[in-house]
Amino acid sequence: MNKTFKRTLITSALPYANGPVHIGHLAGVYVPADIYARYLRLKGEEVLFVGGSDEHGVPVTIRAKKEGCTPQDVVDRYHGIIKQSFADFGISFDVYSRTTSKTHHQFAADFFRKLYDEGKFVEQVSEQYYDEEEHQFLTDRNIRGECPRCHAQDAYGDQCEKCGATLSPEELINPYNADTGHPLVKKQTKHWYLPLDQYQPWLEQWILNEHKEWRPNVYGQCKSWLDGGLKPRAVTRDLAWGIPVPVEGAEGKVLYVWFDAPIGYISNTKELCDAQPERWGTWQKWWQDPESRLIHFIGKDNIVFHCIVFPSMLKAHGQYNLPDNVPSNEFLNLEGNKISTSKNYAVWLNEYLEELPNRQDELRYVLTANAPETKDNDFTWDDFQARCNNELVAVYGNFVNRALQLTQKYYEGRVPECGTLSETDRQTLDEFSDVKARLESLLDQFKFRDAQKEAMNLARIGNKYIADEEPWKVIKTDPERVKTIIYISLQLTANLAIAFEPFLPFSSARLRQMLSMDEFAWGQLGRTDLLPAGKQLAKPSLLFSKIEDDTIAFQKQKLADTIKANEAANAKAEPQKPYVTFDDFQRLDLRVGTILECERVPKMKKLLKFLIDDGLERRTIVSGIAQYYEPEQLKGRQVVFIANLPPREFKNGLVSQGMILSAENYDGSLAVTTVEHEVKAGSMVC
Repeated sequence: MNKTFKRTLITSALPYANGPVHIGHLAGVYVPADIYARYLRLKGEEVLFVGGSDEHGVPVTIRAKKEGCTPQDVVDRYHGIIKQSFADFGISFDVYSRTTSKTHHQFAADFFRKLYDEGKFVEQVSEQYYDEEEHQFLTDRNIRGECPRCHAQDAYGDQCEKCGATLSPEELINPYNADTGHPLVKKQTKHWYLPLDQYQPWLEQWILNEHKEWRPNVYGQCKSWLDGGLKPRAVTRDLAWGIPVPVEGAEGKVLYVWFDAPIGYISNTKELCDAQPERWGTWQKWWQDPESRLIHFIGKDNIVFHCIVFPSMLKAHGQYNLPDNVPSNEFLNLEGNKISTSKNYAVWLNEYLEELPNRQDELRYVLTANAPETKDNDFTWDDFQARCNNELVAVYGNFVNRALQLTQKYYEGRVPECGTLSETDRQTLDEFSDVKARLESLLDQFKFRDAQKEAMNLARIGNKYIADEEPWKVIKTDPERVKTIIYISLQLTANLAIAFEPFLPFSSARLRQMLSMDEFAWGQLGRTDLLPAGKQLAKPSLLFSKIEDDTIAFQKQKLADTIKANEAANAKAEPQKPYVTFDDFQRLDLRVGTILECERVPKMKKLLKFLIDDGLERRTIVSGIAQYYEPEQLKGRQVVFIANLPPREFKNGLVSQGMILSAENYDGSLAVTTVEHEVKAGSMVC
């Protein structure tokens, strides 16, 4: 659509406040939304960027039960972590609030009540599973039972994790409460539904005919849902945590989180506008004025809610603008595997900020370069290091550093006069003269990955120019020529500070400080007089520094440890071996020995050699546990060993006179079997 708007309202999907934000969230939603908001502000447009935490729903209650606290405790903690992480990472929200705020509770309740009073909902009574002892209806995830396909005994009401089958609670055999183990019964309950089927003809016209410019993944998913036929969707549920349904007789029911969460965009806007009306005006200006444009940034798992469900809610209300575009991204994988919050397999933003301090732009750059705009993409730490070192450091940073250091060296930090332009100079200036138009074309189409590539191409032009012209050599024979080379290099550098501002705000701010650029605007991009001759520049410093191998090794090891821990957690004990007689057991001479000495065996990495006091004499035992213990950890400890095994001779001549017992964990690690209370060496185990 080609309509011109006065202002733009940008929303980004509300993250669940039951855990921190990870790089998948950043690449899919928050970095592209921030790039667009910064771009519009730089152009001087009126823009409002809204965010907030989604704090209701079952995931929060599950986390609370797991941690033994209240849902409010959970959302208070994670809302704080998420909000601070976004701020530290430079996500430039104008407001970041939450759905547990008083403003939101009242606004969402009023929104529901208006639709209820106008008869926009349909009322249905259905049978759902109920725990009679706990007096509560259960969500799908709180129900377990026997899987009808593989007959696993602990399948969830929505999925069997053993065979992967998608299920409904009604399919489970002998369902029970996952928390209490109580058997469940069916009980009637009343809920209200949004009749999406009534909005289908309008949605088909609005999306399929009027918004063919939407991304193919968004348009395609919407068409698939519409082709399949829409059905009424419940807007209330039986749950203790959430916004109470504001209707008499609805005790114990709350607004379904999918209904209450998107209303948070509006209530958060209201919260900001009520607090700063002189700056932002009324919230209605942003949500109901036809000259305001609404853009939703989301991941692909939220397409149906933002393109079909939420617009239907707004249409039912009758007074709201509809989204002009919904630039949804696909998913970002991590080292070839899916990111999993439940399995802790992710790069968490708060941890990244602690472990790689002052490297926000490096992550922003790589996530944008690998943005999953048209298909799922993969983040790897090796690629992160390569892009940072080979592009940010070796291209962009190298050019900027050369230009500024030479200015400092030759002209005491002042911009030199530009002399007569050579053919090379003109060609270089021509190459970046239309950078503004190229970037705008891509950014206006939400092609942020290609736009950042264009900005980096500008740095490549500068890097090639200064490398080819070699002013450090020319200064010896033609110092006047060097003034022109440095002048052009500095103009390119100033352009880079503007071009990269939406993508890399931290380094752009540092660069503008070095260039003493107090004022800058998008409209200046492409000009060759941004830094006038004679302007005094600040002392330069490196814009980027290399990512070292040990930093990457640490991050890769963290992921490897997580995978190993998950494998151990999901592993099951080995089946019981065949029965043995008591006489067979009696034949083993199990004793307690005290470790007198312990040392590694040269040239044999897995072996430790023990000198053990067995109560009768001293004996040597060799054990393959060197990778799990340091020798000094075991000296003086009492262990259980088999005393009556025949001596075993190793290739190096070492003889082992018994076997120390160890327990093998699911992940293959070994732990020596010790005794809880000290006993006499040689004591029998029986």
